[in-house]
Amino acid sequence: MRRQYHEKILTVLLTAGYIAAVLTGCSGSDGAKETSATETTVAAEMQTETEPVKETTAASESESADKAGQLLADVEKRMNEALGELPKSGQGEKIGVLISSTSNEFWGTMKTRYEEAAKELGIEVTVFEADAEDDTQGQLDALNTMVTMDFDAIILSPIDGTNLIPGIVAANNAEIPVINLGPGVDTEALADAGGHLDGKITVNFEEQGSTVANDMISRMKDGGEVAILAGLEGAGQSVGRTNGAKAVFESTNGVKLVAAQACDWDTAKAYEATRDLLTAHPDLKGIFSCNDNMALAAVQALQEMGNEDVLVYGVDYTTNAKKAIEDGTMMGSMTYSSAIYTKAAEEMAMLIVQGKTFDEPVYLPLTLVTQDNVADFEGWK
Repeated sequence: MRRQYHEKILTVLLTAGYIAAVLTGCSGSDGAKETSATETTVAAEMQTETEPVKETTAASESESADKAGQLLADVEKRMNEALGELPKSGQGEKIGVLISSTSNEFWGTMKTRYEEAAKELGIEVTVFEADAEDDTQGQLDALNTMVTMDFDAIILSPIDGTNLIPGIVAANNAEIPVINLGPGVDTEALADAGGHLDGKITVNFEEQGSTVANDMISRMKDGGEVAILAGLEGAGQSVGRTNGAKAVFESTNGVKLVAAQACDWDTAKAYEATRDLLTAHPDLKGIFSCNDNMALAAVQALQEMGNEDVLVYGVDYTTNAKKAIEDGTMMGSMTYSSAIYTKAAEEMAMLIVQGKTFDEPVYLPLTLVTQDNVADFEGWK
């Protein structure tokens, strides 16, 4: 019998404050931007000075890459400490991975990172997904198929807290270790169904929400009205992010949370919700969206309505969110290293296959990327 997984908390949190401290050790990004802009203007007027501009730009890019590399190395060190030990070299273990849907850029990136980490670790990984982010039955069907295949372990990220429970029980019965990454399985409901997890690696979703809320409030000089665009009802990451932000907003004098609206990870719904919010609350100061796709839809709606002063934040730090932050149309996005996240999950799976047990979840460090520090995250993955 495998040792049943118990829901305790092993917190390995790298706070935004810590990360800021790491980055502060290097020169600030604002100065680099000003220098580059100035030298570019001079270069346009005096062609003889174009070469120094190139050298300065290259040096700035190298410095940003060094900062991101330093931060990634520190995160990986902390994750290795949390795992307790590294697995023996890959023996060709076959790991099945079940994600939500690559219709969301975030999960497309996660799929790529799983595959990259597998090559590095010397294991075989096959990634399965649902057709859409709300396709709970399709995701369960994929898991049931995986249970019939020759996998040594399964890593899964459920669309909601309960949709994969029958498949997890089936995996338990087939003696296939199950690791939960990210969005959480409802462990009480799973236990009631006679199932268990063998390991869990995740992030603190409530901290994501509270970190964004605190940063947003710090930029609102006189307080004001704010709103939350939530994801799919019942999805663990949406619930946690919403609750974390609400707790901060509702406990801050001068700040009024006017709506926390479920948009189901749907950009069209987020777009319409934003238009409705701005019509009902023309003095709205900030929007926290529970993922970047919905945040970008909110940005589009705000631009079309001629209001670009609302502070918009998302989660996942996707490629398009990065561009929006650099352009100044989004204020920020919560992120974590998808490369280290997926690698650590595969290492946990390997350790379990090799006989190690995990009684406590492992938490991945978090950080907030904003217009103030986005240059420091060039090369982040």
